[in-house]
Amino acid sequence: MRRPLTLTTRLVALVVLLVAVTAAVIGTATTLVMRGYFTDRLDDQVRSSLTRAYGPPMDFRGPGRDDDDGRGPGGQSIGTLTALVDPDSGTSTGTVLEDDSTGEAKEKPLSAAVLDRIADVPADGKVHEVTLRGLGEYRVIANDAYNVVSVAGLPTKEVDDALAWLVTIVVVVSGAAVAIAGGAGTFVVRRQLAPLREVSGTAHRVAELPLASGEIDLSERVPARLTDERTEVGQVGAALNAMLDHVEASLDQRHRSEQQVRQFVADASHELRTPLATIAGYTELARNRPETTPTALAKVETESARMTGLVEDLLLLARLDSGRPLEREPVDLSRLLLEAVNDARVVDADRQWRLSLPDAPVSVVGDAARLHQVVTNLLANASKYTPAGTTITVTGSADGFTVHDDGPGFSPELAPRAFERFTRGDAARTRAGGAGLGLSMVQAIVAAHGGSVELTSNPGATTFTVHLPR
Repeated sequence: MRRPLTLTTRLVALVVLLVAVTAAVIGTATTLVMRGYFTDRLDDQVRSSLTRAYGPPMDFRGPGRDDDDGRGPGGQSIGTLTALVDPDSGTSTGTVLEDDSTGEAKEKPLSAAVLDRIADVPADGKVHEVTLRGLGEYRVIANDAYNVVSVAGLPTKEVDDALAWLVTIVVVVSGAAVAIAGGAGTFVVRRQLAPLREVSGTAHRVAELPLASGEIDLSERVPARLTDERTEVGQVGAALNAMLDHVEASLDQRHRSEQQVRQFVADASHELRTPLATIAGYTELARNRPETTPTALAKVETESARMTGLVEDLLLLARLDSGRPLEREPVDLSRLLLEAVNDARVVDADRQWRLSLPDAPVSVVGDAARLHQVVTNLLANASKYTPAGTTITVTGSADGFTVHDDGPGFSPELAPRAFERFTRGDAARTRAGGAGLGLSMVQAIVAAHGGSVELTSNPGATTFTVHLPR
């Protein structure tokens, strides 16, 4: 497979190609213009040679030239060809002016082949280009006067040599321009793409980081000077930094989730191990001391119920985490709150329970059993972690309800983690504090209904606010 070209190579190649094409166009145009100019000058000289040799043509209204400019007989230049052709008889004669060995101009008769070719030139007073054997390329003019065709011509060698020299100069200059463009283009392109290589280096360094697991230090970023979105490189740098921010946030969230899962497994194991150990101990006691069997069985029943409740709570949380839908039916929230508060008054008479409901019944759509569990968990939490004599107030509203108490409240360290699983108010994790799943179940059930729950806690004022869609 052919190796792909780099962006630097392609840009430099494009610059070199543009310079080469521009130089070729300019060189070609210059050559064509100069060729036309030189050819026109030569044609003027050819006409002058005809006039000097045979006088002006019939349509010429000025005096003829018969002066000698010192260049040869009749003022003709070296290489001048003159001839006369008689169309009636088919005879022709002519000479060409050449340098002899002494450096003087000398007329040399034209060969029969050259004369035959000259006889074919149209006698229209226009200059034509012909190839003459032994003489090369010539610009020739023929004019018919008194039934005799007079012919004059000059070689194109000087024009061809000048054009060849011009082409050589154009090629050399164009080649130098292309070479300079290639070198300068390479320098400029590499310099301009240096920021892009720096952005690429950042991406490569991030790609080399071990991102599979654990806490990841993803502090690598594109420098701020390369994130100006007014430039193309800045747009790439800013986009890469934004992506790295998202990746870092996702990795942090993943790490926190991993830590929570590990803590969840450890806490669940701890909570399940305690009742299992109790059951095993009382079973062993009943086996060794039969008289304690009734007490042991009662304790086994209590611990089994506790373990069953814990397992059911864990299963409910797992179902909610998996996104399994709850029942959706109209629920009379006013009646649900009234029943829950009345139950709390019966169970816990040491605290003052108050209920405030709007005049119109409050109704929501959801799972009545799970919403009842939300209310009872919040009331149980308020009862468990407040001293006797605390006033607990439940207030219903059109979009949910609040549970407020005037107890000591949550500690500043505990409040942000109040809804995390296995978080309990007692740092020692005593059994009196429960398993620490009550508030996490509240949040999970409310979220499954499309609502939200918020906690604000200060000494003497703790409020849980539950918002439920109607």
